[in-house]
Amino acid sequence: MPRRKDASAVELESLDLGYLALFVGQRVNERVLEDIHAAGFTGLRHAHGYVFQHLLSGPRSISELATLLEVTQQAASKTVAELEGLGYVEKTESEDARVRRVALSARGRAAVEKVRAVREALQKRFERQHGARAVEEARRLLADVLTSLDGAEAVRTRKVRAPR
Repeated sequence: MPRRKDASAVELESLDLGYLALFVGQRVNERVLEDIHAAGFTGLRHAHGYVFQHLLSGPRSISELATLLEVTQQAASKTVAELEGLGYVEKTESEDARVRRVALSARGRAAVEKVRAVREALQKRFERQHGARAVEEARRLLADVLTSLDGAEAVRTRKVRAPR
């Protein structure tokens, strides 16, 4: 008996570029998390990446992180405490004892390197499956669209905000 087509099913080709890019990005991020968790970097969530992006250049105070993340100091402190408990972030020296500064720990930097390696492997997989030229054209198109929407500078300066 033929399989009945679900009337609520979405045809991928009917989606606009924004949704397709969003769904691809979400699925890639899920795969990255699955792979890094399997490699022993447990407890990390997608939202932690927004903290990591601001610690890549060096230590920050909780106040600086809160401002950069556009959250309260309490929210930033809670996330940092979570990452400290998991071993990805550590306290650092501060000239002012009242100011709590944090940085990526060795484990945090290793997690960043693992994420980069997983993303590079996925990129190579896409190139094998779809052709390097097609992947490069898709990347160029998405970069151009991002630029046309005034979103490129936030990416370039590592100031991408968490979704609201």
